[in-house]
Amino acid sequence: MPPVAVPEEPSKKKLRVAIIGQSTFAAEVFKLLQRDGHEVVGVFTVLDKGNREDPLATIAAQNGKPVFKYKTWRVKGKVIPEILEEYKSVNADINVLPFCTQFIPMEVILHPKYQSICYHPSILPRHRGASSINWTLIEGDTTCGLTIFWADDGLDTGPILLQRSFPCTIDDTVDSLYNKYLYPEGIKALAESVNMVANGVAPRIKQTEEGATYDPALFKPETHQIDWSKGGLALHNFIRGLDSSPGATTFIKPQTKDGVDKTSDANIEIKFFGSSLWEAEYETEGDKLFITGLNKPAVVHADGLLITANDGVKLNIQRLKVNGKMINAQNFFKGRENKVSLDLTAEEKQFIEKARDVWKAILRIEIENDTDFFASGAGSMDVVRLVEEIKDIADLELQNEDIYMNTTFEDFYNAAILKQRGGSSSKEVIYDGVEMEINKMKIKFPTQLFINGEFVNSDGGKTTAIVNPTDESVICKVQAATATDVDRAVKAAEKAFEEGEWSKISARERGQLLFKLADLMEKHKEELATIEAIDSGAVYTLALKTHVGMSIETWRYFAGWCDKITGSTIPISHARPNKNLTLTKREPIGVCGLITPWNYPLMMLSWKMAACLAAGNTVVMKPAAVCPLTALKFAELCVLAGIPPGVVNIVTGSGALAGQALADHPRIRKLGFTGSTEIGQTIMKSCAASNLKKVSLELGGKSPLIIFEDCDLDKAVKNGMASVFFNKGENCIAAGRLFVEERIHDEFVRRVVEETKKMSIGDPLNRGTAHGPQNHKAHMDKLISYVERGVKEGAKLVYGGKRVDRPGYFFQPTIFTDVQDNMFIAKEESFGPIMIISKFSSNNLDEVIRRANNTEYGLASGVFTKDVSRALRVAERVEAGTVFVNTYNKTDVAAPFGGFKQSGFGKDLGQEALNEYLKTKCITIEY
Repeated sequence: MPPVAVPEEPSKKKLRVAIIGQSTFAAEVFKLLQRDGHEVVGVFTVLDKGNREDPLATIAAQNGKPVFKYKTWRVKGKVIPEILEEYKSVNADINVLPFCTQFIPMEVILHPKYQSICYHPSILPRHRGASSINWTLIEGDTTCGLTIFWADDGLDTGPILLQRSFPCTIDDTVDSLYNKYLYPEGIKALAESVNMVANGVAPRIKQTEEGATYDPALFKPETHQIDWSKGGLALHNFIRGLDSSPGATTFIKPQTKDGVDKTSDANIEIKFFGSSLWEAEYETEGDKLFITGLNKPAVVHADGLLITANDGVKLNIQRLKVNGKMINAQNFFKGRENKVSLDLTAEEKQFIEKARDVWKAILRIEIENDTDFFASGAGSMDVVRLVEEIKDIADLELQNEDIYMNTTFEDFYNAAILKQRGGSSSKEVIYDGVEMEINKMKIKFPTQLFINGEFVNSDGGKTTAIVNPTDESVICKVQAATATDVDRAVKAAEKAFEEGEWSKISARERGQLLFKLADLMEKHKEELATIEAIDSGAVYTLALKTHVGMSIETWRYFAGWCDKITGSTIPISHARPNKNLTLTKREPIGVCGLITPWNYPLMMLSWKMAACLAAGNTVVMKPAAVCPLTALKFAELCVLAGIPPGVVNIVTGSGALAGQALADHPRIRKLGFTGSTEIGQTIMKSCAASNLKKVSLELGGKSPLIIFEDCDLDKAVKNGMASVFFNKGENCIAAGRLFVEERIHDEFVRRVVEETKKMSIGDPLNRGTAHGPQNHKAHMDKLISYVERGVKEGAKLVYGGKRVDRPGYFFQPTIFTDVQDNMFIAKEESFGPIMIISKFSSNNLDEVIRRANNTEYGLASGVFTKDVSRALRVAERVEAGTVFVNTYNKTDVAAPFGGFKQSGFGKDLGQEALNEYLKTKCITIEY
C-alpha cells in the first residue's frame, strides 16, 4: 500500500482531545496539539514507577490538565466500570494514542465522536505487532516508516489515515531509525492527523492483507537467542534489530586469551551491540574468542570483536554486555578497570549538578554517584529524554549508546565531560607505571608505549633502563618500541585523522581541547618538573620555569591559533564571458612523526607537537631513549584532557630502530626532528627515499657571541655565562664561541672565572643548585674527551674540565681561552658547559663577522654593544636564524625559531611554525 501523502494544514476546527499513552513521545505530541489550539481535556497514562511519574503526566499537570493513572483498564477481559465512567467524564471528541503499552477497551476506543487514532512505527500492514521496528531490521527491510491508523478491535488492523516512509540502510539500528525518522516525524504526523480530522479531510483506507505480516513480540528471553548457523548478513540484521534492548544473546564457556577453561561448567551470558558488516580485506590480529556454533573463532581486536559467520561474511561488534556489565568489545579480556579521575573545571562541576537534576527529574529519586539509571527503573524512552535534556542544558550531542555504556551517574557525567572535551566517552586509562615519593611530593608516570589512547607493551617485549643522572640509579624500565609498534601507532594516527572524532570537531573545539591540556599541565607542573629533573638532570627550578613553564605557554599560544588558520582569495584573469574565483585553503598534512632530543624533553615535544595539533594533524612522537618519562606523563594528561584516541601516540625506544621506522614509514607525511646534524642528514635521506615526506630539521650549532669593548660588562659577563652554562650547557643555541674584544678580554675572563667558581653544583632537586648533572654517561664521557683534545691542541684551560668527584654525571663548568679558529673545539659543538673564548679587534668588524660565519652551523648568535648601528650591522650580516642583541637565550613562544645551513631548516614557535604542518590547496571556480 503506497503511503498516503497529505499536505500539512492548520486545523480550522478545535477538538477536545484525550491522550492515552505514555513517554516523552506522548509528551511532545501533547505540546504540538496545544500549539495547534486543540484542547487536551484529559491525559490517561500508567502508574508512577516508585516516585517517578511518566513525562506525559508531568507535562499535563504542569499545564493544569486532568491526569488519570491506571494500572489496567480491564479485569478478566472486561472494562472496569469506574474507569470507563471516569474516562467518559472528560467528554473528548477524539482519542489520540501516541505510544500506548496498555490494552484499551473498545468501549473507550469507539466512544468519542471521532473515535481513536493510533501511532504505529511501521508501514502497515507489514510488521503488525509490538516489535515492529525490531522486525524491520531483522528482516533486512530497505524501507521503514510510520502509520497513523483508526483503532479497531484488531491488532494494528484498522483503516489507514496517514503513512510516511523513509530509507533504511544496512547500518541503521532501532535507535538511529527512531532518532532520524520515527520519533520526530511520528510526533508531527500525529499532530497533523488530528488537524486532518478537525478539517474533515482524514481518510479511512482499509488495510490490504497483501504483504501483511504479524510478527511476535520480542519480550521472552528465548526470542533473543542468536542462531549461529545463519549467514553473516542475517546475524548482522538480528543483532542490530535487538541493539537498543534487550540485546542479541548467546552463551560461551569461561575463557582467557590462552583459551577455553575446560574445567568449568559455568556459562557466561553475552549480549551483542553495535554490529557492522566488516569490509576490510586484511586479516585482523587479536585474541581468539570461542563461540559455540561458529566454525571460526571470533577475534578481540583494537576496534571491537570480529565475527566470521559460517558463510564467510564478517561482522564487527562494538559493545558487549557480559553477565550484565556493558563493556567495549575490545576490552573483553581486560580484567583491570582502573579509571583515572577527571580534573574538573568550575564549568564542568556546574554541568554535573545540572545533569544530576535531570536524572532526578526522570527517576524521581535522590541521585548519588553510584545510582544506576536502568536499575532505578528507566526505560528506552527515558534514554531519549535524557539525551534531549542534556542537549538543552549543555549543547552536547550524546548518543543513546553513551547512556547504555555508562549506566551509573558517575560514569555518565565522566563520559559526557570527556565527550564535551572532544574525547572518547568511555575511555579507560590503564597503565603499568612507577609511583615515587620524591621532592616532597608523590609522583606517578607510565612506562609503556602510548598507542591509540592506551598504554601498551611493545611487540618485542624489550625494555630500556632509565638512569637518574644525579646518582646513577635505575629509575625504571621503559618499553622499547619495534618497527611493528611504530606501524601500529601510525595506523592509529591515520584512523584518527581520517575517521575519528579529531576529524569531525571544529577548529575552535580543537583549540578548547589544547587549552584544557595546557591547564592540566599547569596543574601538574611541579610533578612534571620533578620527573624532568630525575630523568634528564635539569635543575628543578629551571625545569619549573623553562622546561615546563615554556611548554605550557607554547600549548596556550598554539591553542589560540587553531581557529585563525585561514586561506585567501586571489584575483585571476576571467575566462570571458564567465568569471573566475580562486581561493586557497590551509589544510593539515595528515600523520606527522616527531623525534625529539634529550636536553629539553618536554619543551621540545611541546614546541613541535603544539603547532602540529593546532594545524589539525595527528602525531606519532618518539622521545629521546634516555629520558622519555615526561613524554609518557604528558600522554596520560592527553587522555585526561579528552584528546581523542590516536591523535597523540608516543613510542619510546632507540633512534636506530623506532626513530628510523618513523623516517621510513610511507604513511607519515611530515617528520620534525631536533638533534645532531649527522642524524639529521640520515633522516633526510630516509624521508626522501621512503615517500618524499616533508621535513623540518633543527640540528647542531656553534653559535657565535661577539662582545664589543663598549658593552655593559656586568651584563655581558652575566649573559655570557648563561649563554654557555644554561641548562648545564645542554642547549642547542648555546654560545659555542665567544669573541671578546681584546681590550676587555682579560677583565672579562677574570670576572667570568670568578663568577663560575661561585656556581653551586649538586642535586637538581635542591632549590639552591645552579648546575646539575649532565644528561647521561656517554655525554659526560664525550665532554671529558672534548676537553682533553682542546688541551692537546694548545688551548688554555683556565677553569674546570673535569668530572666532579661525587656519584652522578656531574661535570665542572669549563673555560678555555687562547682558542684559535682552526682548533677542534673552535669548530665542533660540545653541547656541554664548556666556554670557548677567542680575542678580536673591533677595528676590523669585517674580520670578526667573517670568523663568526666561518662554520657550517647557523642556529643562533649574539652581540653585546651600546652602538646600535654596529649591533644592527652584525645582526644583518651574521648567518644565523636567531640573533640576540644585548641579551641571550631570550626565546618566546611567539617568535620563530630555527637555523640556517647545517643547523637545519624550518621553524618551531610563532606563526611560521604552523607552516611546517600545513599544506596549501588552490581552488579555482568558474561561474
